[in-house]
Amino acid sequence: MIEKETTFYSEGCRLKATVYYPDDLSDGGQHPALVINSGYQGFNEFYPKMFAGRMTERGFVCLGFDYRGMADSEGEKGRVLIEEQAQDVRNAVTFIRAQEDIDPRRVGLVGWGMGAANVVLAAEKGGDVAGVAALNGFYDGERWLKSIHTYDEFRKIVGEVEEDRVHRVLQGESKLADTFAHYPLDPATDDYVQKELAQVYGFGHPTRLQFTESILDLKVESVVANLSPTPLFIAHGERNTLHPYDEALSLYASAASPKTLYTVDGRHNDFMYSDHPEFLLLCDRLKEFFEEAFGVGAAPARSISA
Repeated sequence: MIEKETTFYSEGCRLKATVYYPDDLSDGGQHPALVINSGYQGFNEFYPKMFAGRMTERGFVCLGFDYRGMADSEGEKGRVLIEEQAQDVRNAVTFIRAQEDIDPRRVGLVGWGMGAANVVLAAEKGGDVAGVAALNGFYDGERWLKSIHTYDEFRKIVGEVEEDRVHRVLQGESKLADTFAHYPLDPATDDYVQKELAQVYGFGHPTRLQFTESILDLKVESVVANLSPTPLFIAHGERNTLHPYDEALSLYASAASPKTLYTVDGRHNDFMYSDHPEFLLLCDRLKEFFEEAFGVGAAPARSISA
């Protein structure tokens, strides 16, 4: 694939991005595009680039970027708020739709991990994409935190979040904590992260405790029905112990869109290698989904009322 470095602005922050083009892209005309979004740590260099490598082979222009505050994108280091990342996603869509070689009617969103929630939130607000793919995510933050912590651990987390709210109101800032203080990785995911992700530039920066409050406030299922009639593709590892498979089932049940639930034979990211058979199958399913979504009509799938 051909890589073109670029930047765009998200609420005043200049974000670093890459547009990925197929090697055999025809000259002239407008092309379909996917905005591919990372999870919690928000780096273009890993998952967005990995997906772009395979999705450009399948005929799509792809855009990947670093969320604000990540790598060399502008923004406060350590500040991770889901609502702000969703704004970044929405602004990335605006950017790619404004490119002369992109068909603004054929733009889709792909979100991985926590990015799966981000893309649903961004699409529900914007209404300017033709299809949304949510992969291995969680969609009710409080429910998810309860699922991976004991009762006592969860109550301790809630207490720390309440204390941090008082601290930032009285002292002016949220406290910094270990990257995975409230987002503990299961052993399989931790092993993958240490081997594959820990070396990515910028990975592992301490995160402010306000991030956990952002998770607790996350209720994607309360808005996902508003996506209709924009098609929604939900994919999830059937043995995922970081983000349990029930998260996908619950989102699917709440969605009113034309919707697809695809089960991956894997955990959270044990299949996330560019040549892994399950990853390649997932990319094939994404190709089929977006080709159908882009073929439904020429206008954006949904309009937003004033």
